[in-house]
Amino acid sequence: MLLSVGRWCARRPKRTVAAWLLLLIALGAALGAFGKITTEAVTIPGSDSQAARDAAEAFDDAASGRQPVVLYAPADAEPLTAAGQRKAVEEAARAVAEVDHVVAVTTPYETAGGGGLGADGSTGRLTVELDVTGWDITPETTRSITDAAAPATRAGIEVTPGGDLAAAADKGSTGHSEIIGLAAAFVILAVGFGSLVAAGVPLLTGVVGLAVSLCAIGLAGHLMDMPSSGTTIAAMIGLGVGIDYTLFCLTRFRELRAGGMSPEDAAARTTAGSGKAVVFAGSAVIAALAGLALGGLPLLHALALAPGIAVLVAMAATLTLLPAVLSLLGRRLTPKVRATGATSEASTTAARARPAGWGRIAASVAARPWRFLIAALALIGVLAAPAAQLTFGQLDAGDKAAGTASRIAYDRLADAFGPGANGPLQVVSTLPAPVSGPKDALVTDVTAALRGTPGVASVGPAQLSADGTHARWQVTPTTAPADPATTALVRELRNETLPEATAGTGQVTHVGGATAAQADLNDRLTRRMPLVVGFVLAVAALLLLVAFRSLVVAVTAALMNLVAVAASYGVLTAVFQWGWGATLIGLEGPVQIPGYVPLLMFAVLFGLSMDYEVFLLSAVRAAYLRDGDNRRAVVAGLAGTGRIITSAALIMVSVFLGYLLSDDPVVKMFGIGLATAVALDATVVRGVLVPSTMVLLGRANWWLPARLDRLLPHLAIEDDGHDDASPPAAPAGGTALTGTRGAS
Repeated sequence: MLLSVGRWCARRPKRTVAAWLLLLIALGAALGAFGKITTEAVTIPGSDSQAARDAAEAFDDAASGRQPVVLYAPADAEPLTAAGQRKAVEEAARAVAEVDHVVAVTTPYETAGGGGLGADGSTGRLTVELDVTGWDITPETTRSITDAAAPATRAGIEVTPGGDLAAAADKGSTGHSEIIGLAAAFVILAVGFGSLVAAGVPLLTGVVGLAVSLCAIGLAGHLMDMPSSGTTIAAMIGLGVGIDYTLFCLTRFRELRAGGMSPEDAAARTTAGSGKAVVFAGSAVIAALAGLALGGLPLLHALALAPGIAVLVAMAATLTLLPAVLSLLGRRLTPKVRATGATSEASTTAARARPAGWGRIAASVAARPWRFLIAALALIGVLAAPAAQLTFGQLDAGDKAAGTASRIAYDRLADAFGPGANGPLQVVSTLPAPVSGPKDALVTDVTAALRGTPGVASVGPAQLSADGTHARWQVTPTTAPADPATTALVRELRNETLPEATAGTGQVTHVGGATAAQADLNDRLTRRMPLVVGFVLAVAALLLLVAFRSLVVAVTAALMNLVAVAASYGVLTAVFQWGWGATLIGLEGPVQIPGYVPLLMFAVLFGLSMDYEVFLLSAVRAAYLRDGDNRRAVVAGLAGTGRIITSAALIMVSVFLGYLLSDDPVVKMFGIGLATAVALDATVVRGVLVPSTMVLLGRANWWLPARLDRLLPHLAIEDDGHDDASPPAAPAGGTALTGTRGAS
C-alpha cells in the first residue's frame, strides 16, 4: 500500500503539492474566520474544587470573573488615601465600567473591611468583574481597561492588570523559538548532506506539516477545552518529528539515487521502506499519547490530542508530500559520486574493513560490552538520582519573568496584602434550608471556624445566594499559592475544619479556587500515573514485539526507554525543583513542577524514543536475517544508523532547546526535559546500552515461542516492499525468524 501511495504521489508531484497547499489555505481561512479558542479552565470531574465551582453557579455573579487591577502610588506621588487621588481612582473606575465585557467595578474604598487598600495607602486594587474568564479575556480587553484607567495614570498612579488580565497582556508568541530550531536544523542538515537543497527538504515538509497541524488544533479549540500550552507542545513535537521523519526518508532516497534508481522509483521505494518505519514510529507516539486518556482529566485529553494531531499530520506529509517533493527535486538531491566510483555496497564493505565514527564505536561496544554497559548505567543512575525527590506542585504569577504584568501585579499585591492575596480560596456551602441572612448560625459557625484555622490570614464576609440556599466565603491564606503550606491548608479545611464546623447540620461545604483546583489536579495525577505508565509500557512492548518478533527485544527496549525517561526526570528535578542552573535559563530560582508535566513528558518521550529504536533495530534485524551472526548484526546496525540517528536527535534537541527563550516556566520544563531525554536516548541508550545488552544476550535476542510466532502478524519493517526483493534464508534455530519476510 505504501509503495502504491509513494508511486502515485511521485508520478503526480505538482498535483500532490497543490493539494497540500489548498489544505493549508482552507484551514488557515477557517481559522481566520472562526478564530482560535484556548482556555486555561481546569475541569476535574469528581473533585472537591469542581464541586465548589458547580455550587457557585447558584450565585448571580461569577467569582472567577473578578480580576484585580493593581494601583500603586510611588514615593513621589500622594498616597491613594489623599482626596485628589481618591477622586482620580473613582473617575477611572467609572471609565473602566464602560468597557466591553466589564460588568461591575469595585474601588479600593468600597471593598468590605478595607481590604482594597494596603496599610500604607500606596497600593490598592480595583476589582473588575467581567462576563468572560480565563483565556477568553483577550489582550485587547486588558488594553481597553488600562487605557480607560487614564485618570489614575494622569494623577501619577501606576496601573497594572493582574490575574487573567495580566495573563492576557503577557501573551507572547513562541515563533522565535521555532525560527531558532529551524535555523539550527538547517545548519545541521546542510553540514550532514553537503547540499543546501537537500537541507531544505526536511524543513519544507516540517514547516508545512506544522502549519497544517496548528490550524487544525486551533479549530479543535471550538470543540473542546484546549489549553494554550497544548499548541506550544504540539509545535515542539510536530516540528521535531516532522523534520526527523523526512530526514530518515531523504537519507534512504539519496542512497537509492546513488545506486542509479530513477527519482520516481526511488521516491516510491523510500515511501515503502522508510515510510513503513515512519508509520510504525508515529503510531507508537500516538498510542503512547492515547495512554493519557487514562488520567481521567479533560486537560490530559487536550494535551494528548494536540501533539497527536501534529504527529499524525507529520506522518501524512512524509508519506505524500515528501515523495512529490523528492520526485520534483530528485536530480538535485542525488549525492555526488566520489572519484573512485565506489558503489554503496563497496563503501559498506570498506567501512567494515576500516571502521570509523559510529562503526568504531560499535566495534568497541561489541568487544567490551560489560564495561560499556556498566559505565552507561552509572551515568544514567547519576542523572536519574534526583528524580527520587520529584514532587508535584503548582506555579503562580510569582514564577513569571520580572517585568511582566503578571509578576508586577503579584509582587505589589503580596507586599501590600500578603502573599495569599494572589490565590484566595473559595469556600462554598450548600445549606440544608434557605436562611434569611448572613447572621444565621449555619453561616456564622463556618465563618468563625475559618477565621480560627491556622494559616488563614483573613476571611471575607459571607455572601448568600439570592434564594438563600448557598453561602460563599473568600479565604485568604497566609502563604503564596505555590507554597506547599497552602496546599496543606486546603487539605486541613476539607478534612478537619469544615467537617467539624458543619457536623450534624446537613450542610455540605467545598473548597475551590485556582489553588485548590491545582492541588486536586496533582492528587489525581499522582493516583493515575502508575496506570498511565503501565499502559504506555505495555503498548510499547507490544508494538516492538509485533515489529521485531522477539520477546527479549520488546522487553529490553521498553526498559531502555524507561531509563532515558528516568534520567530526564532527574535533570528536571535538579534544574527546576532544586534550582541548579535555573538562572542560566531565565529563572530566578527553584520553581514547583506541575503534575501534568512529568506525565505528559513520559508519554511523549516514550513515543519519540520509539523512532530511534525502530530505525536501529530494523537495521540490526535486517543484518541478522542476512547471516545469522548476532554480534556482527549489532555492529552493522549501529554503524549504519548511528550517524543518522544522532543527526536526527541533534535537530530535535535544537528545536526543544529553542523553547528555553519562552518566559513560561512550563515551556522551559518541556524544553529541558525533552532535549535531555532525546540526547541521552540517541547516544547513551541507543549507542551503548542497547547494543551492549544485545551483544551479551546473543541469539536469545531473537527468541519467540512458536505459538506466539504463529499468532503475530508479519510486518517486516526492514523490507521496502520491492517486488524483486527475495527473502534471505533464516538461520538455523531462529524460531523468531520463521516466515518473517512473508510474501513481500
